Amino acid sequence: MRTKSRDIKDAIKLYIERVASSGGNCPSYSEISNTVGTSKSNVCRYIAEMESDGELVQTAYGYVTDKMVRAASDMQTVPILGSIPCGPLEEEAECTEGYYNLPTSFLGDGEHYLLRASGDSMVNAGIDDGDLVLIRRQNTAENGDIVVALAENLSTLKRLYRDDERRCVVLHPENDYMEDIIVQDCYIQGVAVKIIKDIKR
Repeated sequence: MRTKSRDIKDAIKLYIERVASSGGNCPSYSEISNTVGTSKSNVCRYIAEMESDGELVQTAYGYVTDKMVRAASDMQTVPILGSIPCGPLEEEAECTEGYYNLPTSFLGDGEHYLLRASGDSMVNAGIDDGDLVLIRRQNTAENGDIVVALAENLSTLKRLYRDDERRCVVLHPENDYMEDIIVQDCYIQGVAVKIIKDIKR
């Protein structure tokens, strides 16, 4: 049977995690005391014990739980490098507009970045205007991959096909009303691996 001490410690951890998930600062001893139903002196004692046992870690922003530490270690910060045209080739411009935290397991191997899709040429592939597209940075791609392609300093997001007979590269839009872009050659800046949609749109 669990002891009262263990129940209170679990209640303290749960409260700290709940406040953090809502965007609030680490709660004070008084706030914890009022919430878990024990005295401030008991809260101080429990927190000291939990810190000693590794259940709580003190940071510059207050206490975090071992669960919060594990969750943070399983995340990676990925830059959002502006938008990529899902239409005709447009002038390349890489500009970091922010960052997005993603689970490490979601990313897989390699270096990644995010681009915001602009236009509707890839809608049949499930990429809509405004979606974030996760790109694995690499300069090689297989036929059929959706790539960030750079040709003559102009860039686009398209499905790649190499036409050996015509000795050209076909950048194929996933939109029945748009035509292929034919170029002699292009530089692959990355391959699309996942799409992140804003469900609020």
